[in-house]
Amino acid sequence: MGLWIAVVVLSMAVVAMLLGDTLTTEGEVTSPTDSKRAEELLLQHFPPSPEALEQATSEVVVVSFAGGAVEQERVQQLTEELREAGATTVVTSADEGQERLDSEDGTATALLIGLGPNEDRLGDVVAAVQQFDEEPGAEAAMTGELTLDEDFNKLSEEDLQKGELFFGAPAALLVLLLVFGTVVAGVVPLVLAILSIVVALALTSIVGQVFELSVFVTNMIFGMGLALGIDYSLFILSRFREERSHGRERLHAIETAGTTASRAVLFSGAAFVLAMIGLELVPNTIMRSLATGAILVGIVSVVAALTLLPAVLSLLGDRIESLRVPYFGRTAAAGAESRFWGRIVRAVMRRPVVSLVTAVALLLAAAVPVLWLETGTAGISTLPDRFESKQGFLLLNREFPGRTTDPVRIVVEGDSASPGVRAAVERLEGELSEREIFGPPTTETSPDGGLIVLTVPVAGDAVSAEAVAAVRDLRSDGIPQAFADSGMQAFVGGATAEDIDYYDVMDAWLPIVFIFVLGLSFILLTIAFRSIVVPATAIAMNLLSVGAAYGLLVLVFVKGIGNELFGFQQVDVVEAWVPLFLFAVLFGLSMDYQVFLLSRIRERYSQTGSNDDAVSFGVGSTARLITGAALIIIAVFAGFARGDLVMFQQMGFGIAVALFIDATIIRSVVVPATMTLLGRWNWYLPSWLSWLPDVHVEGHEQELEPRRAT
Repeated sequence: MGLWIAVVVLSMAVVAMLLGDTLTTEGEVTSPTDSKRAEELLLQHFPPSPEALEQATSEVVVVSFAGGAVEQERVQQLTEELREAGATTVVTSADEGQERLDSEDGTATALLIGLGPNEDRLGDVVAAVQQFDEEPGAEAAMTGELTLDEDFNKLSEEDLQKGELFFGAPAALLVLLLVFGTVVAGVVPLVLAILSIVVALALTSIVGQVFELSVFVTNMIFGMGLALGIDYSLFILSRFREERSHGRERLHAIETAGTTASRAVLFSGAAFVLAMIGLELVPNTIMRSLATGAILVGIVSVVAALTLLPAVLSLLGDRIESLRVPYFGRTAAAGAESRFWGRIVRAVMRRPVVSLVTAVALLLAAAVPVLWLETGTAGISTLPDRFESKQGFLLLNREFPGRTTDPVRIVVEGDSASPGVRAAVERLEGELSEREIFGPPTTETSPDGGLIVLTVPVAGDAVSAEAVAAVRDLRSDGIPQAFADSGMQAFVGGATAEDIDYYDVMDAWLPIVFIFVLGLSFILLTIAFRSIVVPATAIAMNLLSVGAAYGLLVLVFVKGIGNELFGFQQVDVVEAWVPLFLFAVLFGLSMDYQVFLLSRIRERYSQTGSNDDAVSFGVGSTARLITGAALIIIAVFAGFARGDLVMFQQMGFGIAVALFIDATIIRSVVVPATMTLLGRWNWYLPSWLSWLPDVHVEGHEQELEPRRAT
């Protein structure tokens, strides 16, 4: 206890000093892509000077006047206020050659803003724009890369506070009180989870000194920390209470819980970490950040469950049963819920074929919409209207249709003076003019004459389905046709192209992560239970729940069936990282239940030798705990789903619905039906694998001791 207190205090100091400087809103694909090559060529042929970097613009302020023509005096006043607020560069239509910054009807104008080294003063610049917007007769808003990143960061923090802290944690505590029936027993797992989160944040701060981590890693640590920390403590604490009810002395009950439930927790944690390591393979900084946060909090949660929890139980003893919850305290102690689950399990085992076929058919039906799964990104258009970047985006599209802050940049490598190159560029410009989503391109040649850059505006949201389809078509057809037989190379860069490369990387790595995670999990479960049938069926069941989750995700978010009931937006695509992330997380979390359930079944089977009795006892005795554990994780990730970020809505809904399926249909129907049909074949291990270590994840048989005064 003293060691853990010291670690937590030190962790709080580390988080306060280091965490804020280690996180970034940026994310990139680390493998070679078409858009990265375009960016490299731009830097090579247009090397930016320090002066150019300071004068570069990234934001746009749109000002519209209700009275008619643009009031230049007020625009000049706003310009001065922006400079005082921290803008190092302000380009207006009054500057030479910048007439394009006035709208066609003359009622609006745009100001290009650069912050140079003053990015930390973005809030002051936004405040100046908002103050001008409040003046009568004018409307003003700001958008751009920095403003959008700031708003996404702010919304992420809001969703974290509203979801995990104000919804997930209280809901988890409520479930714990109902499961255990006492306040003390319900609070202990939550406290251990919070301590695990603090330590994991400190470790993340240290890792962040070496590797750049995404700001979303904190959401991951809070969500997975609550889920795993509570689950692991729940399993061990429940076994301790069970042993005490059987008359074991306090320390012996702790020891028994350590040789049974703690072993299951160790293997569950290992399965989860293996699943998250699969995400580390993906060449994307955000995915690796999320995986790193999950791995760290998973390891800390296991260590806390194996070391801190036994110390707490040793100190509390039977005081863990203090402050019983009315009614639920009596039913939890009496175990009435076991009879309920027992009836369900026995009904399934009496008709295993019918039960299995019905359950599998239902899950496959839920998975059918996955055939229409398309991945992409929820861009600025999905942000709530209250954010400055969204207001600026809407005003820009209204006053300057066809303009954008994220144009497509086509980079042509070759001799710009060559007639062949010029002819190819002209053909490409003709191709672009035939596509309504693209505005008139501007062409620029590098000082060394080795690069031609076409900057092409994109109407609307740069990552909308229309923009993505247009750029994909440009890459596959437009550019190859324009540069056929020219011997020149052209690369497409810009925000849209970068996101397309990101989608393609996610899709390409999905089967690789599947094979990696399934393969390692099969090996781990084979060692844990000395059977090749148990891991095979466990993997098949998990794939069923994942497939159903994918299908329901498409049904709700893309097809819009039931989205309004949950308060979700209907969008064109599922976030590119969500299918990959859902698979790894769902597989890791569902393995918690699988290992815990199978360890109790294997323990009973070792004692009685009866497969049916072991299945009935294992499912019936753990169903209440598994359901409670699943409800806790559902509550935690429902907090994400209640947020405003579409990506978190999809992630939270996907995990919540998959775990609900896993804890009900899979554990209560598919598992007992399958294991009943397989009988002794459940524990089949080929003779040529007999050399595998016998780790006894279910623990060794303990001799029951009489209860003694403690």
